[in-house]
Amino acid sequence: MTNGLNHQGMVLQVPPYEYAHAEDLANAAYDKGEDPLIVALDGVTDPRNLGAIVRSVSAFGGHGVLVPERRAAGMTAGAWKTSAGTAARTPVARATNLTRALEAYKKAGLAIVGLAADGEHEVGELAALAGPVVVVVGSEGKGLSRLVGETCDFRVRIPMPGGAESLNAGVAAGVVLYEASRKRS
Repeated sequence: MTNGLNHQGMVLQVPPYEYAHAEDLANAAYDKGEDPLIVALDGVTDPRNLGAIVRSVSAFGGHGVLVPERRAAGMTAGAWKTSAGTAARTPVARATNLTRALEAYKKAGLAIVGLAADGEHEVGELAALAGPVVVVVGSEGKGLSRLVGETCDFRVRIPMPGGAESLNAGVAAGVVLYEASRKRS
């Protein structure tokens, strides 16, 4: 059943993952009396990054992850494993068109914050993270696509005094989610 993959002594066959709808993520937050904290992925193709982001969303009180239907990682066995079980309680939604989904969030009052190495704002200085927000993480190599970048209300950078040029998508999302959690408490 595993085709030679590491199974750690146990194999389980499960039905295909059921994705949430984009609007469900914000509605679930509002139902709890909380401001939505959602992470949207723009072209992130590594399922392990998706799993790590799901885990960070869960750890820092987020309400879900939004992925595009095409040219992006989906909830595979690798993503599930990397999420360390948090995928069972942190919803992942799929959008046919990510830009349109972000515009709908914007119309609903959520700030759209894109991560970019050349962002105009530093992540620690952005007050918008304390309110209803969608954090957009770009692909590992190209960053945010042009249309998604233009949809963002803010483009933020993570200061890296150690000299690294960039962080991988999963790590960058974790840093921003921690900062959002800190601002919300």
